[in-house]
Amino acid sequence: MKNFIVALFVITVVLSSCDKEDAQGGTFDGPKATLYGGKAWTRVQLDADGNPISSGFVIDDAALNSLPVGGTAAGLENSLQFDSRASKLPFMHAGLDWNPNGHDPLFIYGKPHFDFHFYMIGEAERMAIPVYTADSVKFKNSPNAAYLPPTYINPGGGVPMMGAHWIDATSPEVSPTNPQPFTQTFIYGTYNGKVIFYEPMITLDFLKATTTFERSIPQPTKFQTTGYFPTKMKVARHDGVTEVVLTDFVSRQAS
Repeated sequence: MKNFIVALFVITVVLSSCDKEDAQGGTFDGPKATLYGGKAWTRVQLDADGNPISSGFVIDDAALNSLPVGGTAAGLENSLQFDSRASKLPFMHAGLDWNPNGHDPLFIYGKPHFDFHFYMIGEAERMAIPVYTADSVKFKNSPNAAYLPPTYINPGGGVPMMGAHWIDATSPEVSPTNPQPFTQTFIYGTYNGKVIFYEPMITLDFLKATTTFERSIPQPTKFQTTGYFPTKMKVARHDGVTEVVLTDFVSRQAS
C-alpha cells in the first residue's frame, strides 16, 4: 500500500507538471533594446489558451530619465519584437519613437513625447512604405469608414515607414472651441486600404506625472481581420519601470 501511495503521488506530480508545461498563459518579455541611458522592451500577458490579455511597452527609469529634450536633440525610432508565444496578437511588431521636440503640427503636438506604434504588418512591409510624394495614391487609399472609429479624421499626408495617421476629432487638444494642452491621445494608422497600426501618443511630462491611468480606445464598427483587439489603453509606473499597454482584448470577426 505504501508503495502504491508513493507511486500515485509521483504520477500526480508528473501530470501536474505536464499541465503547467502545456499551459500557454503567462507574462512574456521581448528582447531588450537600448533607449539612451536605459532599456525598453515589449511585454505581453496571455491567458491559459494563449489569447492576449495585455500587450505593450516597458521603459525603465534609467531610460525615461535620460531622454534628450528640446534644442537640437535628435529623435529615435526603435523597432521592437514581441515574444514568439504571442502569436494571437493582431500586432506583428512594435515601434517606439521618441520625439524630443514633438512633431507636426507643432502648435498641437510640439511637446516632447513618445509615439507607441503597434503594427499589424511585418517590419519589411512597413519599411517599404515610401515618402508621401513618391506614392501618394496608397496613402490616400483609405479603408471603408466602418473600419475606423466614427469620430476619426485623416488630416492628409503620410509618414514614410509608417503610413497615414488618423486623429480623433473629439480629442481635447484638437477641440475647435476650447483646445486643451496635449497630454495623451490615440491614433489609428492606415496604408493602401488597410488599418495597419494603433498608436497611443503620450507626452514625457504625462508619463512622469502619472502612476496609473486608463482610457478606452475608440472602436470601429467592423474589422478587416478575425482576431483579438484591445479596447483599453493603460499606463502604470511601478518598481522602476513605466508600462504603456493595450488591454481588455475582445474577439472580433472579419466583416
